[in-house]
Amino acid sequence: MLDLMQITTPVLLLDETRARANLARMAARAERQGIRFRPHFKTHQSAAMGDWFRAVGVRAITVSSVRMARYFADAGWDDITIAFPVNVRELPAIAELAARVRLGLLVDSEAAVTALGMACSQPVDVWLEVDTGYQRSGLPVEHVDACVAVLRAARAQAHLRVQGLLTHTGQSYAAQGEAALTALHAHTLGALQSLRAALATAGFPGLELSIGDTPTCSVVDDLGAVDEMRPGNFVFYDWMQHTIGACSEQDIAVAVACPIVAVYPARRELILYGGAVHLSKEFIRPADGAPDYGHAAALDESGWGPAWEGVYLRALSQEHGILHAANTRSFDAHLAACNVGDLVAVLPIHSCLTADLLKTYTTLGGERIAMMETAP
Repeated sequence: MLDLMQITTPVLLLDETRARANLARMAARAERQGIRFRPHFKTHQSAAMGDWFRAVGVRAITVSSVRMARYFADAGWDDITIAFPVNVRELPAIAELAARVRLGLLVDSEAAVTALGMACSQPVDVWLEVDTGYQRSGLPVEHVDACVAVLRAARAQAHLRVQGLLTHTGQSYAAQGEAALTALHAHTLGALQSLRAALATAGFPGLELSIGDTPTCSVVDDLGAVDEMRPGNFVFYDWMQHTIGACSEQDIAVAVACPIVAVYPARRELILYGGAVHLSKEFIRPADGAPDYGHAAALDESGWGPAWEGVYLRALSQEHGILHAANTRSFDAHLAACNVGDLVAVLPIHSCLTADLLKTYTTLGGERIAMMETAP
């Protein structure tokens, strides 16, 4: 049981039962479809939690940085893809990692490929990062000639093994519902297959396809001709994923316990000790257009309850969170009985960033689980 009296500042709470259920469900989805499951560990960033993944058969993982790859290599993981463009300033560290583990890296330029090939004396798997519409990083999927040039440069390097095409369909976070997510995945897969066919004609047959967004992997029952899936957020989910339709509220496995430091009935608001440095500045815009930085729920020794209807975080500054009731009915039902010194639970908009900010989990049983930054 939680000891609420010991909570004096914002604390990241973890419902281990929900998280393990989310993990088992996603692993089963991958197995059912015959897809390699390479989950993204940037969400939880915990070696101890990584053991939960081993328990469901995970042997290959994704991370977001060289530092994170080193941390999980130290924890015994030996098949790691860094899903971030190669940073040539880290080539010595990358070469060191390549001597320890099977290392996968993302490239989208001849310059990065050439520098990587010169630095590495051990085999490295390279994935051509492809942009299918998110417009973050990667070569546009329609730029076949540029893709061929990068792959030719990679093939010319003795220690680089070309694996396939990798994309992150981050635009799925703006989709709503199963039909929209299914249509988006169909578009993404079609574009990747067209590029793969063109690259086969250019002399690169047999390229694998790797996708990675949680909404698609959670909702689309048949991902089709995909070889690998790399979701990460699914282990916790969050209010954004619930809004998209990727999960139910009951699947959200983390919440932040926040003290109430001020009450303003005339404004229908509470002030929480829980701001941007705890929750991030991520927000969603519901139908009324107002920014929504998170939803609150009652908290007791057994955990948190359902989100309060009509109550949301309307603003965050560094340490402050302004919890607002949309109308008098919502205030009377949920906030009127709250007092300075009470605790509320906040369901985060983006659990990956919230976890990264707070660094340590407290389970509903009172156990503390360290993350990368706090591990000894």
